[in-house]
Amino acid sequence: MLRKFAFRTKVSGLWKGSMVIKMKIFIYAMREFDELEIAEKLKKEYGIDFGWSAEYPTLENAHLAQGCDAVSTTPCEMGAGLLERFCGLGVKYITTRSIGFDHIDLKKAKELNMRVSHTKYAPDGVSNYTVMLILMCLRNMSYILKCAEVQDYTLRKKIGKDLSACTVGVIGTGQIGANVIRNLSGFGCRILAYDIYEKEGLPCEYAALEEIYEKSDVITIHTPATPESYHMINAESISRMKKGVILVNCARGSMIETEALIHGLETEQIGGAALDVLEKEDGLYYYNRMGDVIENRSMAILRSFPNVILSPHTAFYTDTDVENMLRYNFESLYLFENGKENPLEVKLPG
Repeated sequence: MLRKFAFRTKVSGLWKGSMVIKMKIFIYAMREFDELEIAEKLKKEYGIDFGWSAEYPTLENAHLAQGCDAVSTTPCEMGAGLLERFCGLGVKYITTRSIGFDHIDLKKAKELNMRVSHTKYAPDGVSNYTVMLILMCLRNMSYILKCAEVQDYTLRKKIGKDLSACTVGVIGTGQIGANVIRNLSGFGCRILAYDIYEKEGLPCEYAALEEIYEKSDVITIHTPATPESYHMINAESISRMKKGVILVNCARGSMIETEALIHGLETEQIGGAALDVLEKEDGLYYYNRMGDVIENRSMAILRSFPNVILSPHTAFYTDTDVENMLRYNFESLYLFENGKENPLEVKLPG
């Protein structure tokens, strides 16, 4: 049943007046406690109806999207079989409520003439979280808090390092990496940066990866997940790092070879790590696994180290970012269906 909304609102420079809803998006992995209210608001704002499920998309529940123009989900396996199933149900667009889109089989989507889009949000949430993790690692905050919980208030093994006396290496100077650099500049530390494309005006010194590994007391990673960046932090690169280096990753778990990281921690080549992302985190993060036996030995080992912080992929999680992640899925559908250019469309190169 079509519903008519009378409103005027501006989206990406386009004015939409009174219209009949002819578009619908099915939202998988919907969180009732924060996303549902936003979706209701966006439904009125964009004139786009929606259905939803708290479950992640699977072949078994794909039928829920029948009659919908688009499917929205958070990062999860969106392989060829699932895309074929959605296409057969009439779904034309796949939208992900994440900046990363490596979980979607883009080649298959192209074969099926399904268009794909990701989302965007301000870099502040992740970049501020990154600085928080850097400070927590340098000051041994995780260990201090654990000791305090059992009323151990001694100072033994709790001495920290001052960020202002450190050299911080930032790998990747896109929006988030650049914002991390601007935030760090207020602490007075030396900042080395690496990116294929250097940005002018950032308060840092661009350097080769070799120099960053050799001189950095802290290294934080902010590169996209690509075949080239897979396991860029490995046994060989760790061996070239300054002894006692702190590693921070708020990008993608695939950047760091976990076994090499564990070995580096065990040999004290790495002095500590703060990881908001982790290899093989699918099926763990965002699920309630209380009481379960977790089949991820690397995660268990990392959690046992007093100088490692694991947070469950929450660097993005602010009220502003959550709204934008959902908003730009609605906007993508609106732009696709109205034949407008969509700056968030993901296309295979070439």
